[in-house]
This record gives sequence, structure tokens and C-alpha cells, in this order.
Amino acid sequence: MGNNRKFIGDLIASQLKANKEVLKKQFHQNKETIGYFYLDDVLPDDLVNQIHNSFPKLEETVQKKNIREYKYLAYQMDKYDSLLEEVIYAFQEAEVVSLISEICNIEGLKPDSNLYAGGLSLMTKNNYLNPHLDNSHDKDRNLWRVLNLLYYVTPNWKAENGGNLELWQHGLKNKKTTVTSKFNRLVVMATHQNSWHSVGKVDVEDIRCCVSNYYFSRDPLLKSDNFHVTSFRAEKDQKFKNVLLQIDTKLRSGLRKLFRKGIRENPHRYKKTRSK
Repeated sequence: MGNNRKFIGDLIASQLKANKEVLKKQFHQNKETIGYFYLDDVLPDDLVNQIHNSFPKLEETVQKKNIREYKYLAYQMDKYDSLLEEVIYAFQEAEVVSLISEICNIEGLKPDSNLYAGGLSLMTKNNYLNPHLDNSHDKDRNLWRVLNLLYYVTPNWKAENGGNLELWQHGLKNKKTTVTSKFNRLVVMATHQNSWHSVGKVDVEDIRCCVSNYYFSRDPLLKSDNFHVTSFRAEKDQKFKNVLLQIDTKLRSGLRKLFRKGIRENPHRYKKTRSK
């Protein structure tokens, strides 16, 4: 059968099904702040190593380096090893989406074939992602972004390496929850107007590799949710940077009020040329 998206999706679904009740409990314990769960040993280790070894080199990716973030992205998937495209879309297989819908108790989940802000993420020494809220909508501003799926594939990644997911469940002035970017770990987290999250600075000469997907819905997770651009902040001891990031967010928000879909098309999406 080979490592196609259906085969990989079946493996993911099997693990979600086997752990469904535990994952439900984990997600709903945190639902009032930022609902999330994580699942380890999602795929066979040899397959995950193959996925990791297929990741592009940094020079083959798009560097994002500014006051908000410092990381590398890959989303035009037909430029890379076909296994990477298959594993991304395995998380969009119908049974996988259905199981995650059950676990999170969110109806009408829609995966994003355009990979708008999804795809591959690579972070090496000194890379980081400031606390932020994800853009509230899809590329056409028709659907609400409701779940963020992060699948980590770097062997032997340890908490002390940095580059871990940070959830600010009680706001940016309070203690954060750190979820290690552990090898073969899937993290699924809710996205809404209170789901502040970040990625801590990478402290080692290694590359943290992540497969990223988003699910959307016709309805927001919170009734109070409003449209917002990706909104960045700094941690509480970085006051000047925080002011600059707030100004940056206000300027970008103002532009989106004038231009509903932005001044230019966001390039971070997969423009498919390879038929499936």
C-alpha cells in the first residue's frame, strides 16, 4: 500500500480511537481556558524517522524573521519529498477529523486543503515565536479557525532544548503551561480570542521539525469571538517590545478593516500543481 495519506491516516485514527476517552478528559479539563490534548506514539517510529529525514533543508524553506517571530516554513509541498505532503493530508482524512471532532466535542470541523498558515515548521537555535493569537479565519474569511494540530517529529527532542509549545491559559501576566515538542507527539489545541500561545527560544544546535494543520468551522468556539488578525505580544518583562507589537497589531488590523482580505494575498498557502 505504501506510505500514502490513507494508510498514514488509518494509523493516526487507530491511535486516536484507542486513547479517545483519555484524550476527551484531557481536552475538557482545560476547555474553560485553552482546550488541548496531546498524544504520544502516534505513528511507528521508523515511519516518523523517515518523515523527519524527508524534511527540507533550511535553505529550501521560507525564513520568517521579524519582531514577531523567527522560524522557517515550507508549504508549497510539491517542491519537497512526497511523503511530507502525504503525512500533512493524513491529518485531514475523514476518520481522523471525525475522531478529533468527538474528542473535542466540536461539530462541523473542516480541514484546510489550502494549508493556509499550515504545512511544515522548522526552528533552529535562537528561533522563537512570540505569544500570539492565530488569525481568526481561513484565507477567504468565511470560516472560523478552531483547532491547531501540531505533530512533532524530531528524534530525541528534550524539554531543555527549548522550542516547546507554551500555552498562556490564564493570560500573559500569569504562569504558562509548557508542552514539550516531543518526538512522535501530536498536540491539538483550541484557537479562539483567548488562546494565547508561543514557542520558546530554541537553545540547541538542532532543528525542531513540526507538521502543522488547522481545522475550521462555520461557528467560532466562543460566542464572544470577533475577527482578528494574527496578534502578537511580548512576555511581561519585555515592555518596550510589547508596545511595538501592539502597535504592529493595530496597524495590521486597521488595514484589514479597509481591505477585507488584506492588501495582497497571503503567500502562506499551498498552490497545488501536482494532481492527486
